[in-house]
Amino acid sequence: MTEFLNFIDGRFVPGRAEAFANHFPSTGEVLGEVRAADRDQVDEAVGAAQRALKGPWGRMALAERVALLRKVADGINARFDEFLAAEIRDTGKPRSIASHIDIPRGAANFNVFADQVMTLSNESFEMATPDGGGALNYAVRGPRGVIAVVCPWNLPLLLMTWKVAPALACGNTVVVKPSEETPATATLLGEVMNAAGIPPGVYNVVHGHGPGSAGEFLTRHPGVNGITFTGETSTGEAIMAASSRGVRPVSLELGGKNAGIIFDDADFDKTMEGIGRACFANTGQVCLGTERIYVQRGIFDRVAEGLAAKARAYRFGDPFDPATTMGPVISAEHRAKVLSYYDRAARGGAQILAGGGVPSIQGYEGGYWVEPTVWTGLAEDSPVIREEIFGPCTHLQPFDTEDEAIALANNSPYGLATTIWTESLGRAHRVARQVEVGISWVNCWFLRDLRTPFGGAKASGIGREGGVHSMEFYTELRNICIKL
Repeated sequence: MTEFLNFIDGRFVPGRAEAFANHFPSTGEVLGEVRAADRDQVDEAVGAAQRALKGPWGRMALAERVALLRKVADGINARFDEFLAAEIRDTGKPRSIASHIDIPRGAANFNVFADQVMTLSNESFEMATPDGGGALNYAVRGPRGVIAVVCPWNLPLLLMTWKVAPALACGNTVVVKPSEETPATATLLGEVMNAAGIPPGVYNVVHGHGPGSAGEFLTRHPGVNGITFTGETSTGEAIMAASSRGVRPVSLELGGKNAGIIFDDADFDKTMEGIGRACFANTGQVCLGTERIYVQRGIFDRVAEGLAAKARAYRFGDPFDPATTMGPVISAEHRAKVLSYYDRAARGGAQILAGGGVPSIQGYEGGYWVEPTVWTGLAEDSPVIREEIFGPCTHLQPFDTEDEAIALANNSPYGLATTIWTESLGRAHRVARQVEVGISWVNCWFLRDLRTPFGGAKASGIGREGGVHSMEFYTELRNICIKL
């Protein structure tokens, strides 16, 4: 049994709120206990972060700070197997995914944003003055302060470091509230921070739930200067409301009901490989995943057959076995949610092309498993098509014209991502800029240059992260005017 402690001011401390169990999603068994922080401990974490801003961290030269961030990246890589095992136990995701995406990219975020902050430029302007002497205006950046980092459970280390790395690169301090489902890697990172020489109070972790617990205590805390969150839209709305007290900026990357568009000139084999990952990778628990696919009518049957075959080809089982290609969903509660949509689709008259139920896996009967599922035949106003499911499932719908495909893709309250498949260069450019999303992929999916803007439109979020856009959020820009 593992005990997950809070990490406050460079020390691991037991929580004073009610502890809760940490489950292994592949079997449902209890692996450990999470020691939740109470309101006073959240206050202690914020206080430690404030003191660190005024201490060695706040006085540290940029080059020294960057060198420490690179040591953090090295520290994660040096303990790669420990982070990998912790992530697999928390999420149940296969080793084949976590070892190639979650841990390497979690470590890489520190190097990427170390590079970014070293090349960040500011603006300057000369201006005329009535006396003819002139003036010079130039901008400088300073850290925003204490950043509350509220993390999701689907890519725990990757998405946490995606926020922590640029925040620290810009000289801020952080208090991290990991998902209650996935406490392990955020906690383990505290050991790496200490070993790398990050001063106490720069990186803090408080465990707990949301309302009436550590999440609410942190986002409502008056000592927090900015809040960044990735997760579902309803939670984002609550955080945005909390941030209005004290007028703190927020960066919110929220839910999605992403559309894929496949034109009849697409390369079929490449499309099947890419759209299959877009629908089923990480058991569909990816905010950028594709739960709606619009296929030009002439190739609809072929695509439907190909995608159904992809869904049936996944192998379930021990996540530590390299042969396993699909894990469970994160929890019994989330499994019930996903299966409720499977039931809605069936009752709504969907044609089930693959899946639609629960796989039978010997030795893992208690796990939170669902089958990868492909439907067609539902009306566009069905909840299965309108609402985010966050599971390994997608609905196929035919279309005839380019304009029709764009209208169908945009007929959603969400606007996070799309993936478009066509061999026509002109069509690729036309369609990509007309779909109302934060990122349009053409002939690919989940291909990310971390220097580019990332975020959602409509109900999918506020703000952009990545590259200079992260630096904009994590810094305060000040203008200095010098009379010459």
